[in-house]
Amino acid sequence: MATLQDKLSEQLPRKREEIRSLVKDHGDKVMSEVTVAQAFGGMRGVKGLICDTSLVEPDVGLIIRGRNILELVDHLPEEIFYLLLTGELPDKAALEALQADLHKRQQVPKYVWDVLDAMPEDSHPMTMFDTAILVMQKESQFAAQYRAGIAKGDLWKPALEDSLRLLAMLPGIAAGVYRKRFKKGPRIEPKDGLDWGGNYAHMLGVNDPTGEFANMIRLYLVLHSDHEGGNVSAHTCHCVASALSDPYYSVSAGLNGLAGPLHGLANQECLRFVLSLIEQYKGVPSKEQLTKFAWDNLNSGKVIPGYGHAVLRVTDPRFTAFYNFGKRVCPEDDVFKTVALIFTTIPDILKEHGKAKNPWPNVDAGSGALLYHFGVTEFDYYTVMFGVSRAMGMLSQLIISRGLGEAIERPKSVGTDWVQKFVKG
Repeated sequence: MATLQDKLSEQLPRKREEIRSLVKDHGDKVMSEVTVAQAFGGMRGVKGLICDTSLVEPDVGLIIRGRNILELVDHLPEEIFYLLLTGELPDKAALEALQADLHKRQQVPKYVWDVLDAMPEDSHPMTMFDTAILVMQKESQFAAQYRAGIAKGDLWKPALEDSLRLLAMLPGIAAGVYRKRFKKGPRIEPKDGLDWGGNYAHMLGVNDPTGEFANMIRLYLVLHSDHEGGNVSAHTCHCVASALSDPYYSVSAGLNGLAGPLHGLANQECLRFVLSLIEQYKGVPSKEQLTKFAWDNLNSGKVIPGYGHAVLRVTDPRFTAFYNFGKRVCPEDDVFKTVALIFTTIPDILKEHGKAKNPWPNVDAGSGALLYHFGVTEFDYYTVMFGVSRAMGMLSQLIISRGLGEAIERPKSVGTDWVQKFVKG
């Protein structure tokens, strides 16, 4: 039976040779140029990173290893991790081997809980989640084997070991943070026989008589798993790991970026917008009420949260997946009905308004509403769930980077005075 380790041992040498040939034969070819606006505007659109795991096409959305994300919504998160790493979905034997590998690594060390218990009761859930990961750095096989003098071409192996250990523990840590921080009772131990996402749902302790909460968690983990290499969390993780920092340091750094309001908090802002509508109109607003509310917002210089995207110019297919799930599971829920009304109303308003480059919803427009429906109403926790999922993307990119021997990231910076002289010249 071929394991994930076997598959990567077969693929990575071939890929390294392919890259050597590309650089040797075409290394002087220009891929991109940078404008002054891009340099001051966060490098938006500059082609300066390599990411083989996923791609975001403006007119399509997220593509994971050549597959539209909507083709993957019925797969388990651990299948997506395998796909991210290898470009293939696992067969039954490979999936069972990966699940067994994760299961045997899932026990969270006691000292992690001791550290979390010592933190202030009002600590932010992301701070607790990130601290738990960072405090385990002493267990890194990558760091230990690097100190022992491992060959550079073999660094991907301890990177994979650390990554599997981290992924195995993340649902338990995240669920433990939820139950402690929001006083939900004692921690719940993982259950034998459950998949990775199913166990996360189980350990959260949310009442789930139909099993649809677990299905929603699986879907959430799949949809948020990866989004190219240039988003803040993925890029930060890649940059830190390029210095040969181990996966614990690197994922911790990526999560610190994910915690920012412009990255991982967007679904909270979208949900607050929806709830403010329901509060103002004492229920689901009419289309006329929503239209007036939206125009008042836009005319006062505000935006419609969840609408627009830095790259996409179509409805985010991840929103479509959540929307379809909501139509099936909770079509009469007031929060979801409001999300649906916004979806059928706001794009036309934004087109008429004319300033939005993309009037269509992104993933954040719908994800919070489903969490809220199932009783996970603690907004500050939503980014932790995002982090559990995005760890798959960060770690798969890290493993591949070490397998390909990618260099430390070190772009050249210039000063504003240099730019001023350059544009005058």
